[in-house]
Amino acid sequence: MSIVDSLGSLHERVTDIRSASTHRLATFEIADLLAVPEAAWADLACRAIEPNPFFHPTWARAVALHAEGKSGARALLAWDAPARTRLIGLLPVVSAWRALRIPIPVFVAWQAYAPLTTPLFDRDMVDTAARGLIAAAAKAGAMALLLPMLAEEGAAASALRGAIAEFNLAPYAFDRHQRARLDGTQDADVAINSLGAKKVKELRRQRNRLADGGDVAFKIAAASEETAAALEAFLSLEAAGWKGRSGTALVRKAGDSAFIRSAVPDMAASGAAEMATLSCGDAVVAAGVLLRHLRRAYFFKIAYDESAAKTSPGVQLTLDITRRLCADGAIDDADSTAMTGHPMIDHIWRSRLAVSDLLLPTQAGRLPLELFAALIGARSTLYGAARSIFHFVRPLKGRHP
Repeated sequence: MSIVDSLGSLHERVTDIRSASTHRLATFEIADLLAVPEAAWADLACRAIEPNPFFHPTWARAVALHAEGKSGARALLAWDAPARTRLIGLLPVVSAWRALRIPIPVFVAWQAYAPLTTPLFDRDMVDTAARGLIAAAAKAGAMALLLPMLAEEGAAASALRGAIAEFNLAPYAFDRHQRARLDGTQDADVAINSLGAKKVKELRRQRNRLADGGDVAFKIAAASEETAAALEAFLSLEAAGWKGRSGTALVRKAGDSAFIRSAVPDMAASGAAEMATLSCGDAVVAAGVLLRHLRRAYFFKIAYDESAAKTSPGVQLTLDITRRLCADGAIDDADSTAMTGHPMIDHIWRSRLAVSDLLLPTQAGRLPLELFAALIGARSTLYGAARSIFHFVRPLKGRHP
């Protein structure tokens, strides 16, 4: 058991706080993630100041129930009053020992099978909610809170930084980077033509070559049966490619396949997920999983037929998705969720989303934040180096969709 878990068992209780800036009463606590009232959680997701579909209850609960190594998360919660009538803040967390194998009293935001940990904050009580989560972490024994892969320029990150301002301590940021983002308010032709006339002409030639095998059709699954069928096509393509060979395809682990088969159809039923496919004749040659929350889309995963790599089916699908998102009046932008410098999406989606790992103190006084920062930073550096090596030695065949 970690230091945080040991201390947390002594301090998990409901306490009242009052925001200095808003003077609104709130109650905070820490609870088992699966014990969070689902209706209150879903309502908060609809009222959030900043989107994060990976912390939507349908997605997060499926991850916690099924995905390998993802069970046992807890949630920092902020409610609008002692009566607990309205959930205003939520952040799933695990101990630093569980997340990083570092024995320090720090909570780490739980990554729900995705590279984003932006908390859910009620848009009408953002500051109060942020203070509530910081206070909940402190009462549970954590001296700091680490949020990996946080959208650092968003309203949630700003509220968290404001919540610790009274401590006269600055947060520590690690692994600052930018990943591809699509400006969905632009015309799709502007986005695609940014590739350059020569590249666009080559992609058109490749699409015509792909059509030699049958009619090429782009489709967004609508009905639940279509979503399930498109998901199975995606899983088959992923398993047949380099992820299958490396053992990282979703179907290679029973828990991971159970999670995705539960989460995507259930999210799609409420319009929060979509399956995009590109077919050549009767065969699906590329498939992608898209999530939606508020006015932002998320390109969660893509898989393609590596035997058709010369026609770039993954790029063709991405171009179709780009056209659709730019034409969707309900979407302002899209997060690629991809690593920095991705060889495909970075050239098509030219806007950028700033992301970092943020370490925040949870209480005033003399805290060993420098030590925590050094330990976490060292681990982040080692992890980044290992990840770079993995991508360098990965077989080149089939890398470019």
